[in-house]
Amino acid sequence: MCKKKLGFTLVELMVTIAVAAILLTIGVPSMISLYEGIRANTEIESIQESISFARNQAVSYGNTVSICPLSGSSCGNDWSKGFKVFIDNGTLGTLDSTNGRTDKVIKVVDGFNDKDYVEYDKSSISFNAEGLIVGSLGTGKIIYCPGSKTSTQSKGIQISSSGRVQSLATTANCN
Repeated sequence: MCKKKLGFTLVELMVTIAVAAILLTIGVPSMISLYEGIRANTEIESIQESISFARNQAVSYGNTVSICPLSGSSCGNDWSKGFKVFIDNGTLGTLDSTNGRTDKVIKVVDGFNDKDYVEYDKSSISFNAEGLIVGSLGTGKIIYCPGSKTSTQSKGIQISSSGRVQSLATTANCN
């Protein structure tokens, strides 16, 4: 009697590998786009939560609270590297120590993905004891672009002079 041999032939394996390669070629770019969209939603919500936190702390402490981009132990200008929330006792919007009054850091948000970009044209956001934006510092749009400045998955928020933060329905690219 002949024993039936179990297994796949070389042709069957090559066809299976070819089909898998075609599916991966089609699917991977879609997965990257999906991942960037999820990352953009998560990070813009983190930024929005941190701004609301700063506003609430300003009201709770009865003092000015500011947010500025990370740059070592002081403020920088690249929001993509993360930011600090601090009780601002010194120069407005600057993490410093003036006239014996030292600013106190109350929250640090680490930098975002190295390939991502955060566009915001202000050097800081400051809230007074009533929870309102101090002067014009802070009003405007923050746009988060995952992967590149021209990402189609970018998300944004708008900060009003009253300190209200809301999501933008449509978002431009980070140019």
